[in-house]
Amino acid sequence: MSVLEPTPPTPDEIDAIVDAHANRPGALLPVLHALQERIGWLPDEAVAQVAERLNISRAEAHGVVTFYADFRRAPPGRHVVRLCLAEACQARGGTAVARAAERRLGVAMGETRADGHLTLEPVYCLGLCAIGPSALVDGAPVARLDAAGLETIAEAVGA
Repeated sequence: MSVLEPTPPTPDEIDAIVDAHANRPGALLPVLHALQERIGWLPDEAVAQVAERLNISRAEAHGVVTFYADFRRAPPGRHVVRLCLAEACQARGGTAVARAAERRLGVAMGETRADGHLTLEPVYCLGLCAIGPSALVDGAPVARLDAAGLETIAEAVGA
């Protein structure tokens, strides 16, 4: 089974999102965040429409989408586990936790399982450095990750 793609926004929906943020300074970022919140990722066609509406080049919009790690260019899984791979979490065993997570969850870092159930993403600081290794599981922070914590995550996401 392949990853299930959410219904992409219509051109009118994209226009409404742009209109809601167009008068803000630096409107591109709020527009992209709102668009991704709507469907979970940023299709190239939608980014092109946003660029046109904001009167910027497609290259500029594409550059922003590819620069920021929070923007997705493909649909995420139904559950998203984001593991911190920054130095502080690495120093507290984060690399071993990440490798164990890949094995236990059945997905490589930066990938979505073929069944569309789970995405495992690296992040480079969640601001929980003193209590790492840490993760976000469907947006909820989890700290002091170890083997037991990974098992709890796996059960929570149905892996």
